[in-house]
Amino acid sequence: MKKGFIAILAAVALLVTGCGMGMNNTGYGYGTNTGYGTGGSVLGNVLGSILGNVLLGGYGFDAQSLAGNWNYNGASAAFTNQQTLNKAGGVNAANSLIQSLAPKYQAAGITKRNTSFNFGTDKTFHAQVNGIPFNGTYAYNQSNGEITLKSSAQTLKGNVMKTNNGIALMFDANQMTNLLQKVGKVNNATAVAAVKQLAKSQDGARVGFELTK
Repeated sequence: MKKGFIAILAAVALLVTGCGMGMNNTGYGYGTNTGYGTGGSVLGNVLGSILGNVLLGGYGFDAQSLAGNWNYNGASAAFTNQQTLNKAGGVNAANSLIQSLAPKYQAAGITKRNTSFNFGTDKTFHAQVNGIPFNGTYAYNQSNGEITLKSSAQTLKGNVMKTNNGIALMFDANQMTNLLQKVGKVNNATAVAAVKQLAKSQDGARVGFELTK
């Protein structure tokens, strides 16, 4: 029992170290949802608030709430499971990815004015990435946050996760590269390569955009 309690304290210490490291406008804010909390305990709330926003599937987003127009608000990052998160170094690893991604998106030309996604209740979407139209149909599984975007030319598979500010739309390294190059026609190859390298730098990492209404 004593060893288990020490392990919990160590986990909390590792997770909370990211709390004071510039969390504004990131793909994970410390939200009010606490899916990991039990009995209203402070420890459960802390763990749920932190883990739920850096692990895919942590905070689900229902299909009805997904509908509407979402505009680019910044970079986002998460991990596929707690094992890959721990291996990468905890919450600080996700925060580090976000901090590194933001200037790369800026170099690629991604802005609030030219990048947005509109999800319809009829399962169609209308988006622009770097000012380039991207339209088609989508399939969304609200139980695990998986989303598939299909146009006449591209099919992208990613994940949607709730954040304090809105949602995070994230992909693996190859899918994110396709979104920037093939969909968004970003001509800054260096910036795209840097984004891909960041996405591949940690096992289980997913990177993308935070979007707000």
